Amino acid sequence: MNQDELKALFDQQAADYDARWARTRPIRDCLHLLLDSAFAPLPQDARILCVGLGTGAELLHLARNHPGWQFTAVEPSGAMLALCRQAAESEGVSARCHFHEGYLESLPATDGFDAATCFLVSQFILDPAARSGFFNQIARRLAPGGILASSDLAADVASPAYDVLLRAWTGLMAAAEVPADAIERMRDAYTRDVGMLPPERIAAIIAAGGFQPPVPFFQAGLIHAWLSRRGDHVP
Repeated sequence: MNQDELKALFDQQAADYDARWARTRPIRDCLHLLLDSAFAPLPQDARILCVGLGTGAELLHLARNHPGWQFTAVEPSGAMLALCRQAAESEGVSARCHFHEGYLESLPATDGFDAATCFLVSQFILDPAARSGFFNQIARRLAPGGILASSDLAADVASPAYDVLLRAWTGLMAAAEVPADAIERMRDAYTRDVGMLPPERIAAIIAAGGFQPPVPFFQAGLIHAWLSRRGDHVP
């Protein structure tokens, strides 16, 4: 699936996206709880880059808890970004947000962000070199020592463990009342449209983009998350 097809898919899903995944919210809440701890050392006037944030869950969570932080939201799906903007306006935090519809490379050159989030985004970049290039774009926008919190679907699909995790994962989706046909499409997408790699391989891809060795800090089923700091010498 190319960028245009992926963007069209998320545009189509935007209206009911949050409702569709509402029953899996405990996973997101746990990730956000750990994110609070990871970002605790940031200054009171921190600048946060949120890449591919969809309807804006992580931005809204962080903005509620940190009234002095400024946010730049980057999202190629106009429909998703519109919902993010509406939610930010409803929460009274939109004045602290800059909304950029497009990809990271089209964001006007800006650096010095204290931290960045990138949740379930890089998995759609199938070429490993391009995936490292994507993380490099984030690294070049961070201040020295800036923190990246990222997550992706990850697994060694050739291992017996993958079958165990996949059964548990699809069982979770079924319990969350995700329709059976959507679960079947999800299975197909994992083999065709998602760069499902072993966690250590994804960590190496992040590091190649200009980060110190990433540290795993969260796992829920197939979702893995890492904390990384911008390296001293970013390519």
